[in-house]
Amino acid sequence: NKIGDEGAQHIGEALKINTVLTTLNLWCNNIGNEGTQHIGEALKINQALTSLDLKYNGIRHDGAEHIGEALKLNKALTSLNLWDNKIGPEGAKHIGEALKSNMVLTTLILEDNKIDAEGAQHMGEAMKLNTVLTYLKCAPAFPPT
Repeated sequence: NKIGDEGAQHIGEALKINTVLTTLNLWCNNIGNEGTQHIGEALKINQALTSLDLKYNGIRHDGAEHIGEALKLNKALTSLNLWDNKIGPEGAKHIGEALKSNMVLTTLILEDNKIDAEGAQHMGEAMKLNTVLTYLKCAPAFPPT
């Protein structure tokens, strides 16, 4: 499937009123920053969704900012998978800032996101304050040989 940003907008609108969906898998759907803005706005309202999978999309640091802002308000999401996007160190900063106050998310996968030492610093600062995150994956997709 390739729902793209337009499809993500429709799903975001539905999530604003849906009270029963707990797991949403949107991986490999060509969702970019605009689409994550719609999903992020929905996450600020939706309190049913506990697992969101956005791996293999086109999410960059702007999209990570939308997700981070949502995580600051969301009290339900416990698992977030952003594997193989391109959020980079700036995106890691936005997610890290959210983790300083989000005390619900327990699993975060940031594998293969071009996060460098600067991004790791932001995540490390967040982990000093976050007391609920139990699984964080920041590995490259394929370890160097």
